[in-house]
Amino acid sequence: MLGKTEWAIGDGFMSAASCGGYDSHEAVCVLNLSDKPATIAITVYFEDSEPLTGFTAHCGAARTNHIRLDKIKNADGVQIPKEKPYALLVQSDVPIVVQHSRMDVTQAEMTLMSTIAYTTNG
Repeated sequence: MLGKTEWAIGDGFMSAASCGGYDSHEAVCVLNLSDKPATIAITVYFEDSEPLTGFTAHCGAARTNHIRLDKIKNADGVQIPKEKPYALLVQSDVPIVVQHSRMDVTQAEMTLMSTIAYTTNG
């Protein structure tokens, strides 16, 4: 079975600026190839403050989910702050594949960056 249960994303940053009616944002892109739905927990780490916890998402069996980080809220209703560097730990109860994408629309020449997250566990 392809996938892992823990993934790390070392570079996160969402700009508050936008252009052309679009919002800059990042996403945790999940692929669940198993026959069971995935429950996903996300922890957000910062350079100068305590981690934010309590972010959860789901991905159905044999499905994908693009978790928009500018829209997700934790159990206390807190969102990931913009204009503040962060990193992520993504944990799932079933193996998943995680990709990280950033859409930067701070200029008319929009930029998309995408990378596979880091993992080592089973």
